[in-house]
Amino acid sequence: MRILRALIKKEFLQIIRDPSSILIAFILPLMLLLIYRYGINLDTVVVNIGIKNENPNVETSRLVESFAQSKYVKAHIYDNRKEMYADMVRAKINGIVVIPNDFSSKLSRGGMADLQVIVDGSIVNTANYVQSYATMIPQQWLATSKYSSTLNSSLSTLKKGSTSQLITPELRMWFNQEIDSKHFILPGSLAITMTLIGILLTALVMAREWERGTMEALITTRVTRMQILLGKYIPYFILGMLSMAFSVSMCTLVFGVPFRGSYLILFFVSALFLLSSLGIGLTISMAFKEQFQASQAALAIGYMPAMMLSGLMFPINSMPAWIQAITYFIPARYFVSFVESEFLAGSIWPIILINSLYLGLLATFFFIINYRKTKMRLN
Repeated sequence: MRILRALIKKEFLQIIRDPSSILIAFILPLMLLLIYRYGINLDTVVVNIGIKNENPNVETSRLVESFAQSKYVKAHIYDNRKEMYADMVRAKINGIVVIPNDFSSKLSRGGMADLQVIVDGSIVNTANYVQSYATMIPQQWLATSKYSSTLNSSLSTLKKGSTSQLITPELRMWFNQEIDSKHFILPGSLAITMTLIGILLTALVMAREWERGTMEALITTRVTRMQILLGKYIPYFILGMLSMAFSVSMCTLVFGVPFRGSYLILFFVSALFLLSSLGIGLTISMAFKEQFQASQAALAIGYMPAMMLSGLMFPINSMPAWIQAITYFIPARYFVSFVESEFLAGSIWPIILINSLYLGLLATFFFIINYRKTKMRLN
């Protein structure tokens, strides 16, 4: 027992001296709990809906106000259809509701009135919420409007018919007419694939050099700091771009995902995203000189946030404001937004430029950090 107690004591002392044990035991679970608590929302989602009222009067104004007052809808009022459609293409709004010019007259006569609902189908979960809100809110408004008496007098007629609603949405779906979830999940999953290559693999390269003692031998040669850094970037960049080409081919040729954009633009932005991911991986690798520690840090800092907080699985606008602020530092957020648009909607320059700008800044920032952190001395 004396020997066993000594061994147990030794392990506890090792745990205290080794910060990676604390990281794995406490910090990693804490990060995952915070992500699952605040970053993941399977309940209602706040959506941006553009509204065009072509039948302005007191009652339809109240209908527009009902959208604006809903805690699940951010209503954007438009006077110009072209401007509204342009914002839909640029992903500034998730859906459109148009109140036609004969809306009130049809309800006054006791007939059924139509609402035109156009939904951005590139994100299936959000599209379903838009469709649901565009149906639910007008029905709630109808029950409290002056047309409620018409509704009550028509109930017996409606019960005999095939529908129990006086307002029916005429639904149109943009970009993903079949509402096929694989059409946005598969392109978005490219961000996870690139993150795996960019962060997880490169997180091990510098740590492996120090762990095996080859870094000391490398420093004694005439190699420069820039040569060491590029020697780590270039192989994994080539590997990542080959993986990207393979994944895009699988999506389009095997799984039948439509591609409406430009392959040249796709691979240019993919290169920026991969460079930013490589930079994060090498930063982790330089901070942790053991492969095990580096791999655990890469999972916590790179892979899990890319999976949970990029907007691929869960809408970012459903997250608390402070979690949304964190997502601005996650490269996968920008790549998911770009790649889903490029596949389903085509090359939309405002989306391309803003995401490219952020990815380029992140790639440059981490390259500078890694250059400054690349040590040419043992002390």
